[in-house]
Amino acid sequence: MKIRDFVSMYDPQNQFDVLINTYKQIEFAWLNQVDLKHVKGQSIKNVVISGLGGSAIAGDLLQNFLKDEIKIPISVNRNYFLPAFVNEDTLLIVSSYSGNTEETIETLNEGLKRKAKIVCITTGGEIEKIAKENNLPIVKLQKGFQPRYALGLSFFSQLKTLQEAELVSPYDGFVLSIIRSWKEKGKEFSIDENPAYNYAEQLIGYIPIIYSVADSTSAVGMRMKCQLNENSKMKAFHNVFPELNHNEIVGWETFNPDKMPFKVVILLDKDYHPQIKKRIEVTTNLLKKSGADVITIENDLPTYKERILDLLYITDWITYYTALLNGKDPSEIDNINTLKKEIAR
Repeated sequence: MKIRDFVSMYDPQNQFDVLINTYKQIEFAWLNQVDLKHVKGQSIKNVVISGLGGSAIAGDLLQNFLKDEIKIPISVNRNYFLPAFVNEDTLLIVSSYSGNTEETIETLNEGLKRKAKIVCITTGGEIEKIAKENNLPIVKLQKGFQPRYALGLSFFSQLKTLQEAELVSPYDGFVLSIIRSWKEKGKEFSIDENPAYNYAEQLIGYIPIIYSVADSTSAVGMRMKCQLNENSKMKAFHNVFPELNHNEIVGWETFNPDKMPFKVVILLDKDYHPQIKKRIEVTTNLLKKSGADVITIENDLPTYKERILDLLYITDWITYYTALLNGKDPSEIDNINTLKKEIAR
């Protein structure tokens, strides 16, 4: 069956075109203007990104992306409360696509009490209302997307915020190159028999176990796990090197491929620490010896930052195609909607 036939059958909200045009989200985010005069030149000792779901994974990605550059710690907060260290020297980025994420609203109010330097990233909702009441800068996101399909908006808005706060070097040229790259990749991944579709075919009928590397590709691994959950309605699990070599690797000793439909996906990067590369090689051999199938995903782009974003984009496409191959609507999130209704009662 042709890809377009799958799309017409299972994708009524047309997330297919959303993925093809993700590069336009980057353009929108990078052209957004926000006045951060209350932040520039001020004492900032740490950055906290408060959000859930796609907003939080954008923060995880930012941590990985800036690991060799930013000189102050970045933390991602996924809760109803803020870490105890948040104070007037904290840049608090409150990120919620809808603007109505209840956990994030509480952290915004707490951040105001602690006099943190706050920037809100949202399409509107209660967060925009609170921000306007308190004269906080608002980075407005483009409306019309499901939050997990708006990572181009969330990530690049967060990166732009740090650039405008003069906490990182200028990224304008780099961002233009990513826009061009994702535009071309969108064409490549939307034709029949493309690499993302081929990876997806290999995962059908299995529970993916995704392995990445801490502080390098860990955000992409976690993103892929969550996208398989939401898009594909599949169970999936994620862990990181080298930590998994100190515990999880032993669990494979009882692996039975006839009773445990697991398939391992390892995200690779050529700049991993030499010992990490050895660990991956030895672990892969042990997994195969136990009877597990192992898939590796990597690319050969020249810089780490290009490679991690390319990994992110192809894994998003993979999870979209596993949804279609499973006969599932990649937009539907019935269990989440039911949970929200029950909590609100």
